[in-house]
Amino acid sequence: MTEQTQPQAESTTPAVEPTTATGQAATEATPTAPADEQAATETNEPAAAAATPEQAQTTTEPQAESQAEPDAQASAAAEAPAARSEGGSAASDPAAPTEPPVDPEAAMDAAKWGRVDGEGRVYVQDGGTEREVGQFPGVPIAEAMAYYVRRYLDLSSTVDLFAARLPHLSVREIDSTIKNLDESLKEPAAVGDLEALRARFTALKSVAMERRQAVAAERAAAKEQALKDRTAIVERAEAVAAQDPARTQWKSSGAELRTLLENWKEAQRRGPRLDRTSEDSLWKRFSHARTTFDRHRRQYFSELDAKQAKVKAAKEALIKRAEELSSSTDWAATSARYRELMDEWKKAGRASRKEDDALWERFHAAQQVFYDARRAKDEAAEAEYVGNLKVKEELAAKAESLLPIKDPKAARKALRPIQEAWDEAGRVPRNAVRRLESRMRAVEEALRRAEQAEWRRTDPETMARAQGLASQLEDSIAELEADLAAAKASGDAKAEAQAEAALTARRAWLDQVRRTTRA
Repeated sequence: MTEQTQPQAESTTPAVEPTTATGQAATEATPTAPADEQAATETNEPAAAAATPEQAQTTTEPQAESQAEPDAQASAAAEAPAARSEGGSAASDPAAPTEPPVDPEAAMDAAKWGRVDGEGRVYVQDGGTEREVGQFPGVPIAEAMAYYVRRYLDLSSTVDLFAARLPHLSVREIDSTIKNLDESLKEPAAVGDLEALRARFTALKSVAMERRQAVAAERAAAKEQALKDRTAIVERAEAVAAQDPARTQWKSSGAELRTLLENWKEAQRRGPRLDRTSEDSLWKRFSHARTTFDRHRRQYFSELDAKQAKVKAAKEALIKRAEELSSSTDWAATSARYRELMDEWKKAGRASRKEDDALWERFHAAQQVFYDARRAKDEAAEAEYVGNLKVKEELAAKAESLLPIKDPKAARKALRPIQEAWDEAGRVPRNAVRRLESRMRAVEEALRRAEQAEWRRTDPETMARAQGLASQLEDSIAELEADLAAAKASGDAKAEAQAEAALTARRAWLDQVRRTTRA
């Protein structure tokens, strides 16, 4: 069996030319055609040793000639390579093409299906009839027969190679190989069991059709998946392009689109080919999405540049006003004005990061000039207030010595000169103001509460109401004591308990009223 590199029959068998009863094709009649075959067979020594006349006689031809030529021709075809190798010049030519060795047994079996007549015409038994396949006049019978046997074996090897490679062939390769073999096996110029070879090829075609359907189904599934994958790429690109420009992360979205483009190219290079309509439609959508994204990006940054230019102009104006105020000594009014400028700065928005940082440095520097001057003024004033602080601390301690207040009038008289001296002492450092003020307020609040309590105690109207209530309670207590005594005398426990409870409550009220009056 010879090895083949392509599944097509044209590459393994010579082209077949039709013959007529009166003449043969030019390629069949030239003596150089079998000479190449002869050069390949002259070195095949084992063929002569394996093929013997006795072996050739074990099988009979379907149609025997009266002269018993077929058996002799079959043996001669098998022995031809060895015979030619003994003295032929082609075998000694190093440039002569070499062909794979021929299986002698297969050659003998094939040769049984043909014969060569005395004029060099070669015939084959095909479909129950004998037909002429070519003519080699003036050459030995074995050489003429071997040439057409080799053609048959090449056809058989092609069919075998097709069967071996079938699981790995594409639909196009399967169709092409079947077409070529169909043509080659119609009436091949070859000698062998052509009917069996056609039957084997027919069975193989059924397997090939099943394989073709499977390959077609796999290819359709792969194309369907590829279409889904490409569509997913396009839809994602459209989603990126449809983002709100105000919320789009342009750097990451642009990188994602570039990745999607690489995925598209990779699918084109390595994936199955889509039909032109689908691929063109998807590419137009993908291209449109990228164009839309680029247009939105350009528009966004153009608007952003215009907006930032406007912000920059507004902040330049605020800086100018801040610089004009930096030398002011109207501390309160200028501080308020700087707070207003800061509010305007925040509302103005942001320029580009680099420009905005530079603008802020200028604005802050203008403010800082004013605030540094104000702080220097405050620090000088604070130094002057240190003496006042010592005076006020002594006054606060003197005021606290009046606590607790027992005589509100005397405490008020003593506190008044302390308060006058407090006002005359002047301002103190800012960090001590709250502490000193809270100490003085505590003394003043204690005096106020003492005066209110004294007023309530000495109010005539309040005293009169308290004395009237005390008289009423004393009369009620006397009656309840009489009721209690009567209940005890009668042995009425319930009445005794009620009288006892009422009497206890009245006595408590009376005690409270008397304490208020005494206070």
